[in-house]
Amino acid sequence: MPSTPPEYDAFLLVSFGGPEGPEQVIPFLENVLRGKNVPRQRMLEVAEHYQQFGGVSPINRQNRDLIAALQHEFDNHNMALPVYWGNRNWHPLLSDTLRQMAEDGVRRALAFFTSAYSSYSGCRQYREDIVRAREEAGEKAPAVEKLRAYFNHPGFLLPMAERVTAALAQVPADRRANAQLVFTAHSIPQAMADGCRYVEQLQEASRIVSEHAGKTEWKLVFQSRSGPPSQPWLEPDVCDYIRDSHAARMTQDLVLVPIGFVSDHLEVLFDLDTEARELCEQLGIFMVRAATVGTHPRFVQMVRELVIERTEQHAEREILGNLGPVPDACPDDCCLSGRK
Repeated sequence: MPSTPPEYDAFLLVSFGGPEGPEQVIPFLENVLRGKNVPRQRMLEVAEHYQQFGGVSPINRQNRDLIAALQHEFDNHNMALPVYWGNRNWHPLLSDTLRQMAEDGVRRALAFFTSAYSSYSGCRQYREDIVRAREEAGEKAPAVEKLRAYFNHPGFLLPMAERVTAALAQVPADRRANAQLVFTAHSIPQAMADGCRYVEQLQEASRIVSEHAGKTEWKLVFQSRSGPPSQPWLEPDVCDYIRDSHAARMTQDLVLVPIGFVSDHLEVLFDLDTEARELCEQLGIFMVRAATVGTHPRFVQMVRELVIERTEQHAEREILGNLGPVPDACPDDCCLSGRK
């Protein structure tokens, strides 16, 4: 017998989306930046980042891999949930996916966001996207309920600790104890950060991962800023931090950990693997970048456990650390955009 009660009849993976060819880069970025105060010159700079990788974002392939792993996980545990996929900014778009779900007779779905943290861009905006997509899909569009944020779930943090341990092992043994552990996450406007627990959650996740990897000292920095210079965003920028740390003679070996990402987005490949690595080479710093969780079996298992939380009474809500699980339903004033 299926372990999932009949009130949910589908699972929806909700993600950011990305181009899959050079001709898609500009239309994709125009979707991303629509209604945002980002200079066009900045958009063209980011477009060039994509073109350096053939105009293809890795995120879609990674989402396909995750979907295959999730469907296998669900099937192996008799969880009768077909897996659908919808993006905010590129195909398959959420509105198209919800139309397909309606045609398939789906009435009520659980949604998993590929963002582990609470912020406007990582949570509330996706919920707004779903509302608009349901309106576009028509009256037969299924109801969609999001699963809770999972920044402190052991199924996310313990695989990340494994990734950090593996990265530290690449540092020469005689220097490993002094290697700097630097966690990175996507920067957001300060006004947006003031209205959510994004930074607090990132700090908690970084602390827990660091401790499980056997390190007591660490630093949280930010990357991928896109706003105008006049607008305050979260700092320090990863490259600025590397320069300052080198100037203060603090860094000989550096492990960068993209704690803010669950897979290797273009921002990880460019901002860390390309830009930060080139800077470290110029400064004579030995740099290792820890892998993201991707399709780690424990992460895939975590997604199934989040479904069980919502479908089975008295199911355990697993967490690590001190912040507690976030609620299933977000309050009306949660994760505001910070825009006037």
